[in-house]
Amino acid sequence: MSDTELSSAERARRRALASLARLAGAAATLPLVAGLASSTASAQTRAPGGPPPRPAPQPGTRVVMLGTHGGPGIERDRAQTSSAVVVDGVPYLVDCGYGSLRQLVLSTIGYQQLDTVLFTHLHDDHTSDLPALLSLQWTGGKKMPTAVYGPSGTARLVEAALDFLRVNAEIRTVDEGRTVDPATLFHGHDIPATAAPTRVLADDRVTVTAVESAHYPPRSTDKMSHRALSYRFDTKERSVVFTGDTAYSENIVGLAKGADLFICEVMAQSVYDSNIARAKEAETAGNPVSIARHVAETHSTPADVGKMAAKAKVRTVVLYHLLPGPRQPGGLDYAVTNFTDGVRAAGFAGEVIVSQDLMVL
Repeated sequence: MSDTELSSAERARRRALASLARLAGAAATLPLVAGLASSTASAQTRAPGGPPPRPAPQPGTRVVMLGTHGGPGIERDRAQTSSAVVVDGVPYLVDCGYGSLRQLVLSTIGYQQLDTVLFTHLHDDHTSDLPALLSLQWTGGKKMPTAVYGPSGTARLVEAALDFLRVNAEIRTVDEGRTVDPATLFHGHDIPATAAPTRVLADDRVTVTAVESAHYPPRSTDKMSHRALSYRFDTKERSVVFTGDTAYSENIVGLAKGADLFICEVMAQSVYDSNIARAKEAETAGNPVSIARHVAETHSTPADVGKMAAKAKVRTVVLYHLLPGPRQPGGLDYAVTNFTDGVRAAGFAGEVIVSQDLMVL
């Protein structure tokens, strides 16, 4: 099949996979599940409308960078923030921004076998695909419950998603004879935000601990119950930390001690400088609380990332939630060194990887 006959999504997927060879480090295109071809063949034998069969699990722990775009904008070729930790074939989703479902399908992880979702915080660029995920899991005939964990407000968010899919469920229950109440399948759980690492989830494959990150400054947390979290996954093979959105944080340093993968958000120094200038202009004009101030004060520069990584003595840094992040079809429109040089200059001597959508680590 020629390149012109491929869909734009498939071309984007192939470009993302091809880019792995150009990036430093431990990234590899290891199989996560049985694969697209075998999944398609199996789908042809299942009952119409039924869930796809669970693929044969692949041993080990892998991380899939589903979406690496930073912020609430929408790109044609890159999804908002979402990642999956796949342990012995079982996926755990971290954040679910717009485009996550499409990326789950393209990665061959799928979404019907997804039972656990964790949110770092509840900004819409990290949560937008949740209603679609739960709705399509129910429509696809999912039988096992899906648990959604996150900071204060997560349980309310799941209730809102259930409201979203209620009309669809009412119609299909009458018209298609369905018997499963969505409210029995989908459950939200609020996690306390703590300074010290606190265990929030454990099973026979993974232990997850969390701390409060520095994405909301005290001037904001004094006025609201909402918080932001960072997570650490420990499996028998690897330890993986997701910072979520954050400025420099001693809490995160404590969480990340000795981690194999330190997956940290980043904004280029030029983005920080620009937003500091805009924030000062806004303050002079009478708006001391501006979007520019939020961006500058609550995200990590490359130097911030490098300082946290060096102090925590992590093995490998993986940069995501990239600001700036847009890339042109067929390549990047920013220099990878805009990020990596600053991380290394801050004292981190290990490997630094700038992630791309569908990268497997």
